[in-house]
Amino acid sequence: MKVVRTDRELECPEIDTGLRARGVDLVTLPDGIPEADLANAVADADLLLMCYTPITARVIDAAPRLKGIVKYGVGIDAIDIPAAMRRGIPVVNVPDYAEETVAEGAFALMIALAKRLPGITQAMTRDGWIWPEQRWLGRDISGATLGLVGCGKIGRSMARMAGQGFRARVVGFDPGVDAATMRAAGIEKADDLHAMLRACDFVSLHCVLNDQTRGLIGKHELACLKPSAIIVNVSRGALIDEAALVETIVAGRIGGAGLDVYSVEPLARSGHPMSALFGRDNVILFPHLTFFTYEAMRRLEDDTLARCFEILEGRPVTIRSHDPRLRAQTAGIVFGR
Repeated sequence: MKVVRTDRELECPEIDTGLRARGVDLVTLPDGIPEADLANAVADADLLLMCYTPITARVIDAAPRLKGIVKYGVGIDAIDIPAAMRRGIPVVNVPDYAEETVAEGAFALMIALAKRLPGITQAMTRDGWIWPEQRWLGRDISGATLGLVGCGKIGRSMARMAGQGFRARVVGFDPGVDAATMRAAGIEKADDLHAMLRACDFVSLHCVLNDQTRGLIGKHELACLKPSAIIVNVSRGALIDEAALVETIVAGRIGGAGLDVYSVEPLARSGHPMSALFGRDNVILFPHLTFFTYEAMRRLEDDTLARCFEILEGRPVTIRSHDPRLRAQTAGIVFGR
C-alpha cells in the first residue's frame, strides 16, 4: 500500500517509522506543494495524511484508490469534506491531543504581553539594563477580565488557568455552549460579543474556523476593545480580519497581540500581510507551535497511527471529534468518545 504524508516539515518520526514498519510505501511531501503535484502523488495512494496542505476536490478525485484522509491535528477547514463524502472516503482528525498544551500556550502569550516581556527582553539585550520607566509598566492577571471567544475544551482549560490559577474574572462568548456548562468551568456566559469585548482586559480566541466564524473579529469588534486590551489567537488566523488587526495595532488602538496562527502561513519579514507586526514590542508572533511539546506530539503520533491502521486494515475509522462536518459522515466510520 502507498501512504502520502504532506507537510513533512512537521517532523513526525513515530508516524513515519510506524507506517514503514507495516511495510507501506510512505511518500512525504513538503508544505506548499502545488495542487497539481499533490494530485499526481496521490493518484495511486491508499491513504493521505495532511496537516496544513489544502486537500481539494481535485486532489480527492485524482485518487481512485484512496481509502481515507487523516488530519494529524485538529482543524479540518483545509479539507474538502463534501468531496470526500461523495466518494465515500472517510475523513478523521486527532481532536484531543493538545487541549491543555494549546491552552498553556495561549496563557503564555497572554502573560508575556501583560508583563511586557518582549519589549523588556529586547531592551535588555540591546542595553544590558533598564530602569522602571512608565513604558515598562506591566499588567496583573489577577483582578483583570479575560474574555474567551469559544468555550470548548481548550477555552475551558484557559478559563481554569486564568480564573482558578490567577484569580481573573472570566467571561465567554459561545452560542454553542450553555450557561450551566460555562458556569461549571468558572465562566460567565456573555450573549453579546461586542458588550463582552468592551469589558475585557484580555481576549483569547478558541473557536473552530467555519463559515460562521470566519472574520468573526473584524474592524468593528477590534474597535470595541479598550486601548490597553491584549488579544491572543491560537486557533485559526482567519477568525480575525488580519488587515484590520494590523491597522489597529500600528495605530496604537489596542495594547498588543499574541498570535500563533495566520491566514497565510508561513510568515515572512517582508511581503506578507502581517509583516508590519515584526519587531513591535507589544506583539508576539509565534510560528504555529503552541501545540508542539514532547507530551502532545507523543499523543498526536500514537492516535494518528491508530487511525491509519484502522483504515489500512479495512476497519471503520474512529471519529472522536464532535465537529458536525465530521459527524455528518456515514461511510467507513464509527463514532467514539
